[in-house]
Amino acid sequence: MAALKFRVLLDTEKENEVFRDILINEDDNFESLYNAIFSAFNFQGDQMASFYISNDEWDKGHEISLMDMNYGDESINEIATVMSDANLRDFMEKEDQKVILVYDFLRMWIFLIELVERQEENVSAPEVVFSIGMAPPEDSRIVAGEDDDDLFSSNDFDEEEEEDFDFEDGYDDEDLSDYSEYDY
Repeated sequence: MAALKFRVLLDTEKENEVFRDILINEDDNFESLYNAIFSAFNFQGDQMASFYISNDEWDKGHEISLMDMNYGDESINEIATVMSDANLRDFMEKEDQKVILVYDFLRMWIFLIELVERQEENVSAPEVVFSIGMAPPEDSRIVAGEDDDDLFSSNDFDEEEEEDFDFEDGYDDEDLSDYSEYDY
């Protein structure tokens, strides 16, 4: 058995580099790596996420998801790979193997992960062995539509103002006084 050292780079909008080197046993699964990453970056880890085995150009390959999203659909040809069932040693073929982690599919946090070293000694638990940069708060990325005015916001007007709301259509309450809903 051996331990794997991964460099995990957080893709941020700022020019500052933010990365962590994480040491984890090769017999651990991707869920353990997932938890170690979010602990290292102070993220909650409570959103959907998927790892993608990648190549040197950082193209997304085989997906390893947090949970099985096939829901028993037999029309899907590929069997889902789930983090808790996928051991790191089965996917880490060579040093410099690249993996992409996409977290929170609305905020789209991207972690670029590279296997930088194999060590002969095991570790008792995943650990951060090197850290550069401050990770931004998890909620600092804006979800599409989050900064737009919410059309259904209760702050737009209250019920008292609604009575005096004028649609500027040229009609007032007196114009509708002869109208009876049930007289057709």
